[in-house]
Amino acid sequence: MLEYEKHKLSNGLRVLVHRDETTPMAAVNMLYDVGARDEDPERTGFAHLFEHLMFEGSVNVSRFDYQLQHAGGENNAFTTNDITNYYNTLPARNLETAFWLESDRMLGLAFSEEKLITQKNVVTEEYRQSYLNQPYGDAWLLMRPLAYREHPYRWATIGKNIEHIQNASLLEVRKFFTTFYHPANAILSVAGHVDPQKVFVLAEKWFGGIFPGNGYLRQLPAEPSQNEERKMMVERDVPQHQIYMAFHVCGRSHPDFHATDLLSDILSNGESARLPARLVHYRKAFSEINAYVTGNLDPGLLVISGMPHNEVDEQEAEDMLWQQAQELVAEPVTKRELQKVKNRVEATHTFAQSHVLSKAMNLAYYELQGDADRYNRQMDAYLGVTADDLQRIANRTFKRGNASILHYGRPARP
Repeated sequence: MLEYEKHKLSNGLRVLVHRDETTPMAAVNMLYDVGARDEDPERTGFAHLFEHLMFEGSVNVSRFDYQLQHAGGENNAFTTNDITNYYNTLPARNLETAFWLESDRMLGLAFSEEKLITQKNVVTEEYRQSYLNQPYGDAWLLMRPLAYREHPYRWATIGKNIEHIQNASLLEVRKFFTTFYHPANAILSVAGHVDPQKVFVLAEKWFGGIFPGNGYLRQLPAEPSQNEERKMMVERDVPQHQIYMAFHVCGRSHPDFHATDLLSDILSNGESARLPARLVHYRKAFSEINAYVTGNLDPGLLVISGMPHNEVDEQEAEDMLWQQAQELVAEPVTKRELQKVKNRVEATHTFAQSHVLSKAMNLAYYELQGDADRYNRQMDAYLGVTADDLQRIANRTFKRGNASILHYGRPARP
């Protein structure tokens, strides 16, 4: 049980605190409710751009990293299609330093043409290095628009076209900031050797005077049901062919999410799971194989991907994956299989609670979903999944009409 206290400032900032007296450290996590899904389709990549811009300094603090490091801390950030998350860890006695820095860049980020150009160049180089010049790097730039036709999950956080970032004006960037980076669109969570009431006082001191921001009404287009198989084949100079199969599934808040997550674990969580055991170790048809859910807030994907050995025909390899998926439709998993994946999830959950940063992140993320206490209830949801639940979801998921398939790599054999 992750115990916490919660307070909401008059400007809308939600503050959650978990006291952990077993450590001298504290984690300060600032989650902004903005991700790639909130971008203009003609100006994508902005949320990720701001992940970089927010470290360029504020009006009053020109060197964010230096100030935090001087206090014995470190920080980083990440962007997804759903959120942008900034996190700091530092000695608890220096907690106020993190509050000062986070509040100052929320209040007055230092915008300038020079800094914008610098970060545009950084993002452009990241695009080249991570997506274009790396084996399999552009796979998800291809998969997303294949699987999604309407919902903004159809582009990656880097954007669907790097020219959107290269052509972004300072005015557009300022507008994006004022729309999303304000107290009413943020959640501040703190975990560590801290007094919750003192944290609330610090939150009021450093964030209470910031304008709440204008309300943002999220109105995203729903993804229509997919009723026919989509397939793409691309040739790339890579050492092995790779197959990606994506199936539409529910979002995180849906009652079936935990069962869907376990369904992917049955397929590939651990070397004794079905796909590695049967297709890598026994049949030796694949060199590596994986299955996972994207875990998005809106309806996401269950993905199966694998690298067949070069002597295995691409279609034969795809058929093997279909066979394993269809076995989950035809027969319930055994009690032993189901208990094994539940044990793994429980172990992961327990391990996450040993780190203050994980606890701070989870408090903010589950609060974003409507109630931080959902985190405390999720283990019960996993443990309550039955073999019938898995078979029902497999039957709904693993249909040809629900599949988007990418064959990536070596030219197909004649």
